[in-house]
Parts: sequence; C-alpha cells; structure tokens
Amino acid sequence: MEPVVNVNEVSRISTGTVIKGEISSPNDIRIDGSFEGKIHSKGRVVVGENAVISGDIICDNVDFWGRMTGSLYVRDTLTLKAGCTVAGDLHIKRLVVELGARFDGNCKMLADGEFDKLAGNVVAPKASQQPVKPIVAGTPINTSSKPLSGGIPVQN
Repeated sequence: MEPVVNVNEVSRISTGTVIKGEISSPNDIRIDGSFEGKIHSKGRVVVGENAVISGDIICDNVDFWGRMTGSLYVRDTLTLKAGCTVAGDLHIKRLVVELGARFDGNCKMLADGEFDKLAGNVVAPKASQQPVKPIVAGTPINTSSKPLSGGIPVQN
C-alpha cells in the first residue's frame, strides 16, 4: 500500500522554471523544470519528462523520467523510466530500469549503512564554503550588494 502524501508537503519546480543552487528538503520534491546544483531530500524525488538536471541528487527514492548529468545517491530505490537519460554515477540500494531508459556511467550497489556515510560526504560543505543562511518566510531576498528599501533596490 502506497503512503498518502499531503500535496502541500511536496516541493515543486514547474516546467519552464530554471533554478541554480542547492535544495534541501525534509519532504518529497517534484522537478519538471531545469535545475543545476545539488538536491537533498529526506523523501522521494520525482523527475518529470521535461526536467533537465545538472548536478547531484541525494534522497531516499527516485522516479526518473527526465534528463540528467550528475550523480544519484539513493537510500532505497531508483526507478529509471522509459525515455529517461542519465549520464553519471549511481550509488543505490535497488535499481529498476524500464525498457527504453538510457544510462551511461557507473553503478555501485550500496550495502546497509553505506548510504549515510556516502551521502554525508556529499552533503557536508567543504571547509572553504560559507554556510548558507536559511531564508525566513517574509524576509526580502537581496541578491545585489545594494541595500533594500521596502523590497526595492536603492540606486546610488
């Protein structure tokens, strides 16, 4: 029996959306747009037919229909669906490959307990990296070096 998932607890990157960076979520993630960077989820990641990913995915389970260049670290099951293309390394416990799926890379089947050690090495920031400050709801995001005034950049 499949567990019931609250739709409000699934993060979604919609078709046409392009994101670069790092995502960390305790919930499921669905990607239908483009993503470059690292995705870390404590749940399932679903990569839709139109999704294009460049980077790493670290999660519990993956259903993969899109295209990806990078590594997958999956605690349990990776399902490569018909029509998908993955170029990179797989570090997984279980693998399901449908007829028509394409994979080019290395595959390492993980023993019990290996995932936590391996994923910890991938997720841990390097000593030279600054820790990322969390974004609090309602806080304006300032991506420029100029201060914000009422959410609008101030011109000097």
